[in-house]
Amino acid sequence: MTTEELTHNVEKALEEIRPFLNSDGGDITLVSIEEGKHVKVRLEGACTSCSVNQMTLKAGVETTIKKFAPQIESVVNVA
Repeated sequence: MTTEELTHNVEKALEEIRPFLNSDGGDITLVSIEEGKHVKVRLEGACTSCSVNQMTLKAGVETTIKKFAPQIESVVNVA
């Protein structure tokens, strides 16, 4: 899979997640994909101060991204 295809798949995953985050006043932005297996995202809005944002990141965001791009090993939030 090319870098462009990988980025497209990760963006598709974020589009699937975004309505759930938006409904709680939050959002998410793709920051980078490093070495083709580590995704950096930025949780925004209400997500920045939410007490369960790490659970959302792992259970929701990472799981969905891996569904679209199985080679991804980790997803981290960067401020």
